[in-house]
Amino acid sequence: MNIRFHALLTLSLFVSQALLTHTQLNAQDASQTTSKTSSQTAASPAAHPAENTLQPNWFQFRGPRGDGTAPGEHPPTTWSDTESIRWKTPIHDRGWSSPVILGNEIWLTTATADGVKMYVVCVDLANGQIKHDKLIFENTEVQKDYHATNSYASPTPVLDEQFVFVHFGSYGTACLRRSDAEVVWQRRDLPCNHYRGAGSSPILYKDLLIFHQDGYDQQYAVALNRKSGETVWKVDRKIDYASDDGDQHKAYCTPIVIEVAGQMQLISPTANACLALDPLTGKELWRVRYSEHSTTARPLFDGSNLYINTGFSKAQLYCVRADGKGDITDSPKVIWTQRKSIGSKPSQLLVGGRLFNVTDDGIVTRMATDTGEIAWQDRVGGKFSASLVATDEHFFLFDHDGKSYVYTLADEPQKVAENKLPDGCNASPAIVDDSLIVRTTTHLYRIGK
Repeated sequence: MNIRFHALLTLSLFVSQALLTHTQLNAQDASQTTSKTSSQTAASPAAHPAENTLQPNWFQFRGPRGDGTAPGEHPPTTWSDTESIRWKTPIHDRGWSSPVILGNEIWLTTATADGVKMYVVCVDLANGQIKHDKLIFENTEVQKDYHATNSYASPTPVLDEQFVFVHFGSYGTACLRRSDAEVVWQRRDLPCNHYRGAGSSPILYKDLLIFHQDGYDQQYAVALNRKSGETVWKVDRKIDYASDDGDQHKAYCTPIVIEVAGQMQLISPTANACLALDPLTGKELWRVRYSEHSTTARPLFDGSNLYINTGFSKAQLYCVRADGKGDITDSPKVIWTQRKSIGSKPSQLLVGGRLFNVTDDGIVTRMATDTGEIAWQDRVGGKFSASLVATDEHFFLFDHDGKSYVYTLADEPQKVAENKLPDGCNASPAIVDDSLIVRTTTHLYRIGK
């Protein structure tokens, strides 16, 4: 069977379209939408980012492959607040969105602690200077059930060569020109009570901007025309939830797009189930059920199998074949499940045929990809939310208190460094241009030689 992986909208899929037909966003194109509203050491056989016209490239959450891997990069393995720091730039207010990079620009979002004002920020990759700092949304009121460990700016932006797409959950979604940070379109009419804050990041696929709105009261996936912002499809979750408590209906996961035997699939984890949808229509292709909620980690794909994290309260990791139909929960398509030492918040890492994981409380493991059994383990302690990232030689993890750890990529990884910054990370780092781009709770760093 011919099964191959396409990293979620690697820019090689859409750059040519962007240059030929999307040089300007035009609201007149809205009439073409199908529905309208009121306004190889890498983890998997993904397309290499060198095919893109702009470099460096970490254009979406977890990078160009959507899996945290950066083949060919050689960032430092040791640093401090003064060692191996190319620059350090303070970022005002509070936000856990991860930095995204394309060309010489880094984009991220932030918001006031009370959620009243929401901003998009652009930083120069070369020197750390602020290029744009734009107030994008003001809110007269915010949702009351805000969770202290989240922020009002947690979803990560996504970039193409001309535009940045930012998302603040139900508070608003917008497209801005990268050249001048001017708003091209915005949507503030997609309701959802996130209850404990938004977390799902948007993705790009062809002409679509796709994201999840899985809240306490409403749960749906939606695709917008990325040129006009108008709704192309919106699909409610049809799930038999394990509880009537809306707190167990919410989720924070960012989907991926894969190709299986010529069929494109949007892998869309949510509370109590992971759904595979047609990314162009939202039609369901298959699903696998589980009992957990608040699903957060981004799934991984190795060309044949998916690795799906089920979330809270105690996460499981599912390994499933991606070529199923209908409900595959009780079928041989589910290869294995593992519930021991699985992190609920940090996304896992699949690189060089090895599957790595860190728990929320600092247990680092390597799992056998064929059985899910834990083959190696180390305990570093601390609290973790940031997802793992890796080069060809090392993988990196960053905790809430400013500590970071560097391990070799091996069956029995060796810890080669333990580093410290003054503040910790809730955002996931990026790796570009032989540098780590690290967002702490107060600053953005370029760690490089």
